[in-house]
Amino acid sequence: MMASERSVRVRAAVRTMPPGYFAMVMATGILSIGMNLIGVAGLSYALLVVCAGAYLALLVLTAWRFVAFRSDFFDDLHDPNRGFQFFTFVAGTNVLAARLAVEGWFPAATVLLGVSGVAWVVLGYAVPWLAVLGRTARPVLGSANGTWFIWVVASQSVAVVAAALEPVAGDARPLLAVLAILSWSVGIFLYGAAGVFVSLRLMLYTLRPEDLDPPYWVSMGACAITVLAGARIVEMADAPMVSATRGLVGGISVMFWAFATWLIPVLIAVGIWRHFKRHVPLRYQATLWSIAFPVGMYAVAGIYLGQADTLPLVGQIGTVTLWAALVVWLLVFTAMARQPIRAGRVRHDARWHENAVR
Repeated sequence: MMASERSVRVRAAVRTMPPGYFAMVMATGILSIGMNLIGVAGLSYALLVVCAGAYLALLVLTAWRFVAFRSDFFDDLHDPNRGFQFFTFVAGTNVLAARLAVEGWFPAATVLLGVSGVAWVVLGYAVPWLAVLGRTARPVLGSANGTWFIWVVASQSVAVVAAALEPVAGDARPLLAVLAILSWSVGIFLYGAAGVFVSLRLMLYTLRPEDLDPPYWVSMGACAITVLAGARIVEMADAPMVSATRGLVGGISVMFWAFATWLIPVLIAVGIWRHFKRHVPLRYQATLWSIAFPVGMYAVAGIYLGQADTLPLVGQIGTVTLWAALVVWLLVFTAMARQPIRAGRVRHDARWHENAVR
């Protein structure tokens, strides 16, 4: 009976698994990269193991969900509140690829870039159509939310890995340079579009405390990864596309870092208002990884920008923020690990109460 109950619970968890769970891979991978940058090798390797393990586990669970619960899978693709979360697969794949590139495992990183590149193109056309443009219900603007910025993160993650692999790509270096500039530029325009849509939703529709959920932190994370991608592009060797845009990319990257910095107090204030003023319960949900990743990305972006543009203060801010990001990651990971224990206690108490009534 217990095995049967456990099987039912596992199947239910897979069926309802949010498509944005790859944000855990993103958060873990970027912390691993950051720890490597500041020389904390042991912790960096440990986080790499967790990142790779989580990625493989989520691949299996996602495939299971697609095969066994296909209608739920496609319902998410048609949902403007969940559809854009599929882009976490693209970003998670690229964060892992970037970390593997740091270790010199370029063939594996290249394969992951190929997978993520195909997914980026397919999802980039499918998700906006299925979740937004193809819907008969209007207006869709009321469904705009922080997850829409994940599309930006996915685009910039392609640029990060393309720029990381460019120095070792041989004859493919010009192609990777073009890919890095192209995906970075697309990400810039997507950030503007997502920012407009989400801002209009906040101003034109009723705003409840429940609506300001953790994915709004991705608005800052999208800025930060734009900075990181720009810094990596600035560091690339001369190529026609790079030479033509290096100054522009460097300047825009600094502007995005400044805007990301400005957003952090705003997002913290919103969280305080949501949980302490309006008393929305603070409990574990998969979207909390959407806080851990942006904080870690902001830290790594600052470190890289400080090196690429010789801005030591920016690099120092990034280093300090990296340790704050580790604290956030540990809190979210601990809350996730406690979920099965808490669920077991609830079921035990329910059975005890039922037996007592009998």
